[in-house]
Amino acid sequence: MDDGRRLRRAACATLTATVLLAPALSSLAAPRSAVPVVVSGERKVWHRVTLTFEGPQAREDGETNPFLDYRLTVAFSNGVKSYVVPGFFAADGNAADTSATSGRSFRVHFAPDAPGSWRFTAFFRSGPGVATDDSPTAGTPLPPDGVTGSFEVAPSDKQGRDHRARGRLDYVGERYLRFAGTGEAFVKGGADSPENFLAYADFDGGGRHRYEPHARDFRPGDPTWGGGRGRTIIGALNYLASQGMNSVYFLTMNVGGDGKDVWPWTTPEERQRFDCSKLDQWEIVFSHMDAQGLLLHVVQQEQENDQLLDGGALGPERRLYYRELIARYGHHLALVWNLGEENTNTDAERRAFASYIRELDPYAHPIVVHTFPSRKEYDRVYEPLLGFQSLEGPSLQIGDVSRVHEETLRWVERSARTGRPWFVSFDEVGPAAIGVQPDADDPRHDALRQHGLWGHLMAGGAGVEWYFGSTEVGVEGREKQRIWWDLETEDWRTREAMWRQTHVALGFFRQHLPFSRMQPADGLASGDAWALAQPGEIYAVYLRPPWATRRTELDLGPWERKYEVLWYDTRRGGELRKGTLERISGPGPKPLGAPPSDPEQDWVVLVRRVSVTATGDTSGGEERQ
Repeated sequence: MDDGRRLRRAACATLTATVLLAPALSSLAAPRSAVPVVVSGERKVWHRVTLTFEGPQAREDGETNPFLDYRLTVAFSNGVKSYVVPGFFAADGNAADTSATSGRSFRVHFAPDAPGSWRFTAFFRSGPGVATDDSPTAGTPLPPDGVTGSFEVAPSDKQGRDHRARGRLDYVGERYLRFAGTGEAFVKGGADSPENFLAYADFDGGGRHRYEPHARDFRPGDPTWGGGRGRTIIGALNYLASQGMNSVYFLTMNVGGDGKDVWPWTTPEERQRFDCSKLDQWEIVFSHMDAQGLLLHVVQQEQENDQLLDGGALGPERRLYYRELIARYGHHLALVWNLGEENTNTDAERRAFASYIRELDPYAHPIVVHTFPSRKEYDRVYEPLLGFQSLEGPSLQIGDVSRVHEETLRWVERSARTGRPWFVSFDEVGPAAIGVQPDADDPRHDALRQHGLWGHLMAGGAGVEWYFGSTEVGVEGREKQRIWWDLETEDWRTREAMWRQTHVALGFFRQHLPFSRMQPADGLASGDAWALAQPGEIYAVYLRPPWATRRTELDLGPWERKYEVLWYDTRRGGELRKGTLERISGPGPKPLGAPPSDPEQDWVVLVRRVSVTATGDTSGGEERQ
């Protein structure tokens, strides 16, 4: 057993003893009231509950480094489940608004997953480098060490997109993540650009992005900080959610990388001291993402700087970086840790990173890794990780969009054969210089819709995020606009047609398919059609144009069953429609007929037994047919 696991088990054992002996210990706990703890936040299931302890006076640049030389850990239990959660130095406890760099506040965020009484015990140690030492006895105990208490948790009152209505998004041994509260399977669609999303002018320290076109999307009652700052980044997230998107990809550190404008530390040269106020401002943004139903795709480094911390190894700098990210943001419900964009660490290093994160993260958020767009690189990075227990999937970059279906299917199938299916995401489309062009330049996005979006989803992929390219774009006769490419993106409306078509695709999967029970089944459809199937029950067949020159058949297997045939418009969505054939019957291959209109366009055909109704993964995870 490694030291990280020992730390967690030791803390859990201590807490268990505390809970079991609560009546005898109540008198012993009384003197601890001299060390205050404030429990704040909405004390409801899946909501953030914050414990703020009074610790030693400290400052970001102090002789004693409050990030490295103090270690706060808090163990929580309701008598059934236990969590050991790392804490962090929070300056004056209100740094997002005050920009404070010093104070006595040490803090833990916790997301309870059940109603009732939760008890906690704090462990606080002091000593050189104690924060990155896994030994539970490292350093010297200081107040608030040993502080105990409890609080009551009520059911959540949230509804709709808000993640607090659905619970934590977990890997459950399937190719789709699921919400723990409802059991609903998740398929994503969202933004990969700007990757330097956090380089925002209203954060302390500043940044290039202002997102001024999204000022109109800010709503009364939305969060701000520092006297009204942050309105435009909050508005940008509102806009993306209004388009039906549910994910945002962003770097938390790009020192020495493409943007060179995002870091969690007090300066870009620092590695062991963190900017409390800026990171608290990030927390406000991330909390709003929870409320808007947007997954945090946290990319921890990029190719240009993946050797920056400890020369690429898992040393004290990297351990401290991971600890701060987990302590400050691990409570968020829909979060994926990405070990790095276009990652060049060794397989041994990637395994070490993932294992350390898995041990430290009390919620076991999914872990993925991104790599370069070639089959050679996929095999070099992903093949050794197949079946590895601390990694849940690849974050695919694919340079040739026509290969998206093939590559997605390859990793869906290869991972399934190990008994540990990956959730396979398509997170960066090439060519790198082009990506997703603005609607003004590519108003239809046909290739991206057909090959990138539907090609991925029909292969059993877990979802897409759209990257905007690495160079300025523009059409003849119109000045190129730098604000339209990846690092300079200021307005997500420039790709509204792509969001709309993505929303259409996600809607089909969520409303009409029990997609998590269906398997890729291209061999059941003739020609170059793509198919998903729950054989004998329901089929989805994606058909690319042109219709006039081919006839597609679907093999209905050995069953003598009747099926209805319905068509779905992949460009505009809307209701399911009837084509030239309304019914087909098994067994064996049967023609699907032609679509209700526009035979030159792509369509998806829904074939389902007439005696059942498909409702999809939309209500409490109940996939009914």
